[in-house]
Amino acid sequence: MCACTKGQLFAQSTIADPRVSAVMVGQLIKGLGADHVCWGTDAIWTGSPQWQIEALRRLEIPDDLQKKYALKPLGPADGPVKAAIFGGNNARLYDFKPQQRMALEDDQLANYKTLYAKHGAGRTNLAYGYAVKRAG
Repeated sequence: MCACTKGQLFAQSTIADPRVSAVMVGQLIKGLGADHVCWGTDAIWTGSPQWQIEALRRLEIPDDLQKKYALKPLGPADGPVKAAIFGGNNARLYDFKPQQRMALEDDQLANYKTLYAKHGAGRTNLAYGYAVKRAG
């Protein structure tokens, strides 16, 4: 069994009351184990999920709530709990090996990302694809 942190529920609670979000994530981890919680989002109503990812990366369960509900801290953004939630658990579930991950670091998409970072993300009026001249 695996539970996903759902985007809309997390998005709304992290804005309205981050303590509620912290307890929700803490209870998932307490009940299922950090190795059974995966990040997932349905960001149709809130746009790009990047801000939600950043919110979870920064989220910590306050000390008083850790004590009240017997929850463990979530730890740093790049710590073992959040690393598992953000991808490690899915990698395990889908049998995705570290060698496969390393192969992505030099693939064509990574090269495009490097070029994009180097030349800036400014606005462009370039059109991509085919232009077809119609007769008549």
